[in-house]
Amino acid sequence: MTAESAGNPAGAATPSTAATPAGQGAAGAARGRDGGDGAVGWRPGDQILWRYRANGRPYPHICRPVTVVEDSPERLAVWMAPGTECVKPVLADGRPLHREPLATRYTSPRTTARAQWAGTGVLKLARPGEPWSVWLFWQRGWQFKNWYVNLEEPHTRWAGGVDSEDHFLDITVAPDGSWRWHDEDEFAQAQRDGLMDAGLAERVHAAGRRAVEVIREWGPPFCEGWENWRPREGWPVPALPDDWDRTPVPAGTPAGGTSRSAEDGEEGPDEGANSRDSSHSWPTGHTGETVRDAPARGSVSGPASRSAS
Repeated sequence: MTAESAGNPAGAATPSTAATPAGQGAAGAARGRDGGDGAVGWRPGDQILWRYRANGRPYPHICRPVTVVEDSPERLAVWMAPGTECVKPVLADGRPLHREPLATRYTSPRTTARAQWAGTGVLKLARPGEPWSVWLFWQRGWQFKNWYVNLEEPHTRWAGGVDSEDHFLDITVAPDGSWRWHDEDEFAQAQRDGLMDAGLAERVHAAGRRAVEVIREWGPPFCEGWENWRPREGWPVPALPDDWDRTPVPAGTPAGGTSRSAEDGEEGPDEGANSRDSSHSWPTGHTGETVRDAPARGSVSGPASRSAS
């Protein structure tokens, strides 16, 4: 039995035998297929971009090349391999965002930097229309570490990948099902700095409460066995394309068709990636930064136990 089928959760599609050829850029490698409604679909092994827009801005400031594990009506599952070159926001002088005091973290000038993802890889799961995605982290040797519920705008699909916008507040879920809110201080600061109004903040809180209900009931994806999943042997690490920040081509638009700007909308928990910068600077000379592993950040509140369904 192969690694991917041995660890594949019940009901999840097993990756096909056709993987994306090595050396092919993430955005260019996606072999989109038309599902009949004009929406782009991807096959296991396709390479796409998982991007987040700067808060309140139309352009991306986070980009992560990923490999498609499953793309179905139920979910999009992607794998970000160790050592993947990503784009993250940094302070204008090149310092990591977490080095800036919280009071000025979201108002200080920023730029972007290319950086390799440090540590183990990350499996990301997103359900259509859901205002969060669930990430799985492992320690060395595939010892499962935790789930991470990233509250965000539902993903917008385009020909080269998916776009979203982070909502600051997150939830960490331990292997035993206990959970805690994460980054409540950043969520509060974002409101003070005008990055989200009271209406959006309440919608984010409501989404978080719905996510907590799923955790307490141990619903999908927590009950599906994704922690036992393993990437297909031989999958190449996707390359970061030079035009990672290009304007999306709408899903289903033929090559050469009319493009559009990203409409509404991660900072990843590892990057504190949200910003109210008045301009963006691409490219940047600040390279070689190390992206911090998301679960290493401190907890915000005490855990609460789930009730198994």
